[in-house]
Amino acid sequence: MLKQRIITAVILAPLAIAGFVFLHGPLFALFVGAIVTLAAWEWARLGGETTQKGRIIYAAAVALLMAGLYRDGWPAQYIFIPALLWWIFATVLIIRYPNGRGVWAGSMICQLFGLLVLLPAWYGLIWLREQPSGLLLILAVLLLVWIADIGAYFAGKNFGRNKLLPKVSPGKTREGLFGGVFFTQVATLGTLLYLGWPLPDVLLGLVGALLVVLFSVVGDLTESVFKREQGMKDSSNLLPGHGGVMDRIDSLTAAIPVFALFWLLVGSRLG
Repeated sequence: MLKQRIITAVILAPLAIAGFVFLHGPLFALFVGAIVTLAAWEWARLGGETTQKGRIIYAAAVALLMAGLYRDGWPAQYIFIPALLWWIFATVLIIRYPNGRGVWAGSMICQLFGLLVLLPAWYGLIWLREQPSGLLLILAVLLLVWIADIGAYFAGKNFGRNKLLPKVSPGKTREGLFGGVFFTQVATLGTLLYLGWPLPDVLLGLVGALLVVLFSVVGDLTESVFKREQGMKDSSNLLPGHGGVMDRIDSLTAAIPVFALFWLLVGSRLG
């Protein structure tokens, strides 16, 4: 398993870095869209679609929707605000789970949820890439999620005693959540002070980082609920040793649109 993980990472990491660094405009949208289309194929399975034909049709529909959004150039707030409302709703569903589990049942409604998970994340990356210092903004949201994961793993492994939501994800602890928040707040504070941001902007940046990290956890737990409902360990085996695409981007599906909305609302006044 470890060997497979290393081989997959060695092959895919340079491709991903090159795509984010060197591609712009339609090519970047196509690059990210290809990843999201694979995730959509997996989501159809998470939503209960049992046939390969049905999964391919769903992935193709998501690809067409991405093409339409890119062509029409919807205002960003029309995408990010509904995404935020969805993730707030998902938070409520996760906290109540398994109560209200009927909301998660049924292929059609689960596939509609998939649109709210995948399309804003794709649009968020495209929108961020087009902003001044767009590559740095994307790096910032990626680092927030990665640091949160590392902090949660460290704190959970060494101090974890109290389960966060055992009926959703038995391995996650409250201490792990606090560790992820702590590490990202320290990293954000150090970065913003180094950049010379004034104190009010630093405080606002800390609030934004906190929201992004908390919603990234919701994104992770949301996929966990769908996998639990379908009795699945991984979203697929597309990435040997790593599971599926959704298993790698579940936290980002929530973190990206929340980060993008925050930057849309206040980014021009920061720093």
